[in-house]
Amino acid sequence: MKLRIGVTGQAGFVGYHLYHTLALMDDIELVPFDRLFFSKAVLLENFVKKCDVIVHLAAMNRHDNEQVIYDTNVALVSKLITACDKENVSPHILFSSSSQEAKDNLYGKSKKEGKKQFMNWSKRTQGIFTSLTIPNVFGPFGKPNYNSVVATFCHKVAHNEKTTIINDGEIGLIYIMDLVDYFIKVIENKIETKEIGANSFELVIEPVIHIKVSNILSLLQRYKSDYIGNGVFPNLENPFEKALFNTFRCYVPQTHYPVKLTKHTDNRGSFVEIARTETSGQFSFSTTVPGITRGNHYHTRKAERFAVISGKALIQLRKIGTEEVLDYYLDGNEPAYVDMPIWYTHNIKNIGDKELVTLFWINEPYNPDDADTYFEKV
Repeated sequence: MKLRIGVTGQAGFVGYHLYHTLALMDDIELVPFDRLFFSKAVLLENFVKKCDVIVHLAAMNRHDNEQVIYDTNVALVSKLITACDKENVSPHILFSSSSQEAKDNLYGKSKKEGKKQFMNWSKRTQGIFTSLTIPNVFGPFGKPNYNSVVATFCHKVAHNEKTTIINDGEIGLIYIMDLVDYFIKVIENKIETKEIGANSFELVIEPVIHIKVSNILSLLQRYKSDYIGNGVFPNLENPFEKALFNTFRCYVPQTHYPVKLTKHTDNRGSFVEIARTETSGQFSFSTTVPGITRGNHYHTRKAERFAVISGKALIQLRKIGTEEVLDYYLDGNEPAYVDMPIWYTHNIKNIGDKELVTLFWINEPYNPDDADTYFEKV
């Protein structure tokens, strides 16, 4: 029997990545959530009674009035508990708390109060409650000026906007997929947690890296110069730098593609450089007959480039969980490439009347035991 999991705030930054990672697991059934549920009690009650596990991520992080943040976050917890009581259900509830808990601000106090309410609920109902204290998180699709300084800098650097460092302190960071792994381990009871009350547990998650703000900005500016400016992939051996680069790539303007390649021609024929990298990887090429489509899959960590060198192609991309499709038309008479962001399903179709020749580069050689390739139609 599949474990039924609901994620409040599934459309948010952390919620998006957790929801769509859980969707890849065969032993889990996801219970869809919509923010409307918190404004209509009957919808929230219907949601909670379907769940074996609820990951409570819905929260307000920023507002001009801090009291609004506090009141909103506490109210969300209260509504969730009330719905569980109304339906007489006691799912395992995971709560995204914050290191701000210990600080004297209303956001931190809202997290502290939310934890207290859940602990009282678990003691009263015998339901299991686990609080995860989360450090600063970064990753693809974070909102600039909202989720993290990384999201803000990625957006500004990629869009040629001015960046300002107010305090060049050292910050602790965790990549979103590393954080998701913690949530999954708690759900599967594969990680040790600390008991903090009757049926209540806590996991304090430490940052994966501590780094100065200026060092983050320096790396992003290098990515802009090398990658956007010259199409060069950086070295992707360092886990943090690979995570930061994959994050940055998701802020590259859509209009950047397709990127025209330089074609050198003489009496022998022509030469086109497809990719220049500072990292390992796998180069391959394919031929595709007219009317055939390849791909319709996505990756969660791999960097990949499609370069059309002969024939006509339509490359399509769609971010997982959304409906907007990006169309890029390429012609081998003007060689060009499109890079595939992570969490975007993609394909390539021969739309010409001749054979299509495409060269592919990906930063990891294919491993059938860990392919990081998930099939979904664009």
